[in-house]
Amino acid sequence: MATKQLLNDLPADADLRRADSLAREIFSDVANKWALLIIEALGERTLRFSELRDEVEGISHKMLTQNLRMLERNGLADRKVHPTVPPRVEYTLTEPGRALRTTVDAICGWTHQYLGHIEGARGRFDAD
Repeated sequence: MATKQLLNDLPADADLRRADSLAREIFSDVANKWALLIIEALGERTLRFSELRDEVEGISHKMLTQNLRMLERNGLADRKVHPTVPPRVEYTLTEPGRALRTTVDAICGWTHQYLGHIEGARGRFDAD
C-alpha cells in the first residue's frame, strides 16, 4: 500500500479515498464479481455474447449486458458488431483490459491458494 504522503500527493481524481474521485468510480465499476469473471473469461480471446454467458455461469442476460457496457465505457473491452442477420456481436479485451486481467489472474491464484484456509476459518466462525 502507498504511504500516506504518496496518497496525499495524488490529484483529486486519482485518490481512491475521496468519494468524488474518478479513480473510486472506476474501482467500483471493475471491482465486482461479474466484471472480474467476464475479464477472466475473455482473457486473450474474442467471444460472442452467448459464449460469454456460457463461460460465466450464473450471470443473467441483464447483468452480462450491464457489465459489458461498463467495460466498454471504461475502455477495457471492445465490442464489434458484424453486419449479419441477426447481427453477430463479439467482445475482446483492450490493452488496458488485458493489463487488468493480470491482476484478476492474481486474485484467482490467491483464491485457489487460500481456499482451504478460508473454508476452515468459515467453519470455525460459523460453529460459534
